[in-house]
Amino acid sequence: MTSQVEATLAYAEQFHQEDEILLAARQRGLEMGAVPILPGGGAALSFLATVVNAKSVVEIGTGCGVSGLWLLRGMRGDGTLTSVDVEPEHQRLARQAFAEAGFSGNRVRLISGRALDVLPRLSDGGYDMVFADGAKQEYVDYLAEAVRLLRVGGVVAFDNVLWHHRVADPAQRDPDTVALRELAKLVQGDDRLRSVLMPLGDGLLAAVKVSG
Repeated sequence: MTSQVEATLAYAEQFHQEDEILLAARQRGLEMGAVPILPGGGAALSFLATVVNAKSVVEIGTGCGVSGLWLLRGMRGDGTLTSVDVEPEHQRLARQAFAEAGFSGNRVRLISGRALDVLPRLSDGGYDMVFADGAKQEYVDYLAEAVRLLRVGGVVAFDNVLWHHRVADPAQRDPDTVALRELAKLVQGDDRLRSVLMPLGDGLLAAVKVSG
């Protein structure tokens, strides 16, 4: 049974193929130690951005541009991606990836700094989507900020919520794993949100804001 499950998950992941621009951005990310979202999760981000007709998106964790490319490809043609990261060099490489993909500079606003310092400066209810792929122990705080930032009908998504199969194993009690379990409970218990956990990549938890 385990091999069948693994084969099914691999099939779902391989269903989403990356082009040369995404593959190059992925390689730069791996070389820099900024591990990017896997293709299945990236495709889900693009899908969600398209579904909500996203014009304004916040990304927590620019990396070297892989998730940003997926998001931009799903957003409206006049949309703007606001991406926050503590590593200026990562953002420089992300900007390179966006340019290679043909996205003009005014489509992306890159902000260097800690997400929890930057997010409070962004406008309440001003965004269609928030994507988080930053410090796992800060995910609960990102959730609080995301709910504030999103309009009703907007979507928040978190990467790595299965955390290399650790979250599903109750014996795993490291701080990152515990924080991800807490995040899942909070999302499930929040009446303002309607959620789904997708076993794509390393796990993508998404929720739509259904009320203020």
